[in-house]
Amino acid sequence: MTVPTTGPASSPTFHILAYDGIEPIDIGATYGVMSMAKRVAPGLSFRVLSRDGVAVVMANDLVLGAHLALAEAPRPDVLLVLGGPGWQAAAEDEAILAHVRAAAAAGAVLASVCTGGMILAAAGVLAGRPATTKAETLPGEARPLDLLAERGGAEARHARIVDDGDLVTGGGVGLGVDLTLHLLRRFC
Repeated sequence: MTVPTTGPASSPTFHILAYDGIEPIDIGATYGVMSMAKRVAPGLSFRVLSRDGVAVVMANDLVLGAHLALAEAPRPDVLLVLGGPGWQAAAEDEAILAHVRAAAAAGAVLASVCTGGMILAAAGVLAGRPATTKAETLPGEARPLDLLAERGGAEARHARIVDDGDLVTGGGVGLGVDLTLHLLRRFC
């Protein structure tokens, strides 16, 4: 069976944007899945980006190295923004927001896992667009799905994945695996 693609068939490039406070499950659900996929799609290219190209400290103090700084990263086919409790600081980081806007302007597909959607919203790329993010919260936490519409003007949807062509958003936690598999199907 042949699966149609909407992106380049030969060697798609994915950049995974990480920042202090991402959830370790989000890097596993993206980078880990792509690592396995590279066995059957050897042209697949994926790199972890951080603001300055240095390691980030994920939630609960796990350290993640980065391949590239935002400023040195060429345009990817897909810019994938991770989520985690550090999203609020990342959503105020002008270098991160400018990178997201530049990737969108250059024609990259923007994708997000969990609260990475809040960073897309802060960059202004979700206004008037259907999108999703983490819906479930702990007592006392603001519900990110509600904030998506309030802060970013998105058409917030309670869904596992929302694919709006050049914008693909995923729900929280383990749904990053579903989102990554969805993107791989599109691009590989």
